[in-house]
Amino acid sequence: MKTRVLYIEDEEFLGKIVRDTLENEGYNVYWLKDGGSMMQLLKEYTPDICIVDIMLPSADGYTIASHIKGLHPEMPIIFLTAKSETRDVLKGFNSGGTDYIKKPFSLEELIARIENQLQIVNGKKDKKTDSLKINLGIYTFYPWKYELHSGPRKIKLSNRDTEILSILAANKNSVVDRKEMLMTVWGDDSFFNSRNLDVYVRKLRKYLSEDRSVEIKTLKGKGYMLMC
Repeated sequence: MKTRVLYIEDEEFLGKIVRDTLENEGYNVYWLKDGGSMMQLLKEYTPDICIVDIMLPSADGYTIASHIKGLHPEMPIIFLTAKSETRDVLKGFNSGGTDYIKKPFSLEELIARIENQLQIVNGKKDKKTDSLKINLGIYTFYPWKYELHSGPRKIKLSNRDTEILSILAANKNSVVDRKEMLMTVWGDDSFFNSRNLDVYVRKLRKYLSEDRSVEIKTLKGKGYMLMC
């Protein structure tokens, strides 16, 4: 069965190239030029992954991603955008994005990122069991739920939050090499992805700030260590 891709892009020329390339690679692509009809479409068509441009005429990609996540909480969403400021990256992931590609991009990279996101989702589906939990001080981390619990408080994590915290938790009190983490999570160690990693680590530190015995330490020139 072909992988179903919902692609939302208003640039006609780029849209045709991406759609035709993905279809030639064996994907089933549904291309919308704006998000206006998306909600109705999602009642009849369930994609495996969404690719969303941020700058759209009717509603921006952040809003569209939030609507998609409301219907399909575990849906992987790749943002396509010319924006690269830290605040834009954060806004994108907070609205439900699971990956982020800066324009201009290569179609080979897009396909690689699509496959990476699908592997992550399928891997998590295989692991869904109530017994899968990780204790981190006062917190209980449920990777398959994308949640971090502290007593009655539940923190909803993004896909990328979950990936990074899973790697750190699997190597508690040991150094996780920065480059290895970048290659595992993003598939490359570019400057842009390195900045993204810094954003996520800061966010995870904030989530874990209630318990001083739990700390993500930065080891300059080496990587990170989750201490607890």
